[in-house]
Amino acid sequence: MFSGTKITALPPGVSASSPSSQLRARGTSSSSVPKAESTYAEDYRGERRRVHHEADVVIVGAGIVGCAAAVAFGNQGRSVILLEKSLKEPDRIVGELLQPGGVNALEKLGMRDCLDDIDAIPCYGYQVSYYQEPVHIPYPENLVTSSPSKPPEGRSFHHGRFITKLRAKARATPNVTIVETTVTDVVKSDYTSQVVGVACQTGGDKDYYFGAVTLVADGYASKFRKEYLPHQPQVRSKFYGLEMIDAELPMPNHGHVILTSAPPILIYQIGTHETRILVDVPENLPSASVKAGGVKNHMLNVALPNLPACVQPAFRRAIDDGKLRSMPNSFLPPATQKTRGLIMLGDAMNMRHPLTGGGMTVAFNDVVTLSTLLSPERVPNLEDTDAVLDAMRAFHWSRKGGSSVINILAMALYSLFAAANNPYLTALKNGCFRYFQRGGACVSEPCGMLSGLIENPWTLVYHFFSVAFYAVWCRLGEEPAWKAPYVLLVESAMIVWTAASVIGPYLVWEVRR
Repeated sequence: MFSGTKITALPPGVSASSPSSQLRARGTSSSSVPKAESTYAEDYRGERRRVHHEADVVIVGAGIVGCAAAVAFGNQGRSVILLEKSLKEPDRIVGELLQPGGVNALEKLGMRDCLDDIDAIPCYGYQVSYYQEPVHIPYPENLVTSSPSKPPEGRSFHHGRFITKLRAKARATPNVTIVETTVTDVVKSDYTSQVVGVACQTGGDKDYYFGAVTLVADGYASKFRKEYLPHQPQVRSKFYGLEMIDAELPMPNHGHVILTSAPPILIYQIGTHETRILVDVPENLPSASVKAGGVKNHMLNVALPNLPACVQPAFRRAIDDGKLRSMPNSFLPPATQKTRGLIMLGDAMNMRHPLTGGGMTVAFNDVVTLSTLLSPERVPNLEDTDAVLDAMRAFHWSRKGGSSVINILAMALYSLFAAANNPYLTALKNGCFRYFQRGGACVSEPCGMLSGLIENPWTLVYHFFSVAFYAVWCRLGEEPAWKAPYVLLVESAMIVWTAASVIGPYLVWEVRR
């Protein structure tokens, strides 16, 4: 870290105390900066970013969150520097499914056009298959979306193409400068320990960028999380992904969740010819052990037979191509941020299992919330660190409605869907599927939460325990009459207790500061 770094250690004329003192070092008062609406002011602020490496907001990471934040703050008239180690189109298997709630947030940010011309596939809900028995779970049509005349619609796409459009949008936004550089550390004031910017390596040379606020959005492998946040990610499993070509799906324009006694499988189309399949592999899974033949053995002998027959040929071809990739499935609860001058956002700050595809929806909604709380009308000067900290405390609780539902739902559903060797979790998984089969609110409200359109955590609690009691009812129907007292007195208590044990810890995490 640069804590304790003396001014002489920085480039000549650059102070590490605050952006305002940097201006004074150059004979310019921050209060004398011309108003943003004038052309002169825009040129002046652009020169500050390019030449002096100074801005209102320095953003680390030009991914989902970084680009959205750059556009949001730039459109508010804030001066923004967006830093990214590589501006080449990324090639990753994360961030490929955007729920309708995320599309709404993108619309609020004025970035809806980033979904155009990338061969994005409309998504209208899910089909869940339980031992080859399907149930349709469409997005509820009675919920408000960014286009009220149209039913809720998600989008799935190639991650890299979407990122390229987001970066182009950021580059075209007034007051935003994008720089390709590798951020190596943060810079702190010697006097207050406030974060005032970052240190970088640009073309092999050391470099610095300074801002009233430094926003870190460097993803799930964040190099800064450990020092500034109290929690660290817990990896529960890995998704192994393949790209299937010209796969035939049981229900086009829908995500598919395959449930059996094995870990869950997720399928969704990401282009006209390409379909992503993600196979969950928990740690120490016997069928994926080295002795059993590794992950490929699990794919061929466990995953393949459980897939719908129409998908199997494309899946086998994808396995033969050998382009298997993996990503960790992590849980990271949010926490109130108290570091002066520093904000962490996106996967660097909060993660949940990607089974429900809610990550980008949380991210875009977080940018909407944060940019509103830090708008010039509420915080005229981002160098007012106390006002920024007050906004961050408000941000922690303001985001809860949407993020808590998606976070808890993702982790709770994964606990059920990945159930193995636990009869009560298995009973809950069966009860969940049978609950969906009832239709009506038993489908529309859970899917409304999954889509990011229903943001009431109590609705989630209600449906989760409704599933638990319905699982007991299903167990009663499976057993002969003479076993009914045992099911009612023993199994029912254990099923409800197991449900509470699954959802309880995540509820607690979400109400903590």
